[in-house]
Amino acid sequence: MPEDREIHYTCQRCTNCCRWPGVVRVGTEEVAAIAAHVGMGEEDFIALHTRLRPDRRGLSLLEMADGSCEWLDGRDCRLQSVKPAQCRAFPNSWNFPGWREKCEAVPSLV
Repeated sequence: MPEDREIHYTCQRCTNCCRWPGVVRVGTEEVAAIAAHVGMGEEDFIALHTRLRPDRRGLSLLEMADGSCEWLDGRDCRLQSVKPAQCRAFPNSWNFPGWREKCEAVPSLV
């Protein structure tokens, strides 16, 4: 009987997921890492770049009026080296309805 294998998607950095409206959760350690990365104190970063999540269970990054991430710069993430776990996990650990029509990630069997 063949071994069961999963599909893993390799990000191509198309940034289409970064342009999709939604909530990007950030935890305490992520806030600290991002604030340090952009040269801000944590309190200032929280005040200027986060909001209370709709479920009131923590913070999320702010987005632009069109729903895209404010840290997106063309096809580059200004937070690439410290981006939140939620961003790093897309689309393998979570995704949204219709993501395959937008995402350029390459599937492979693992």
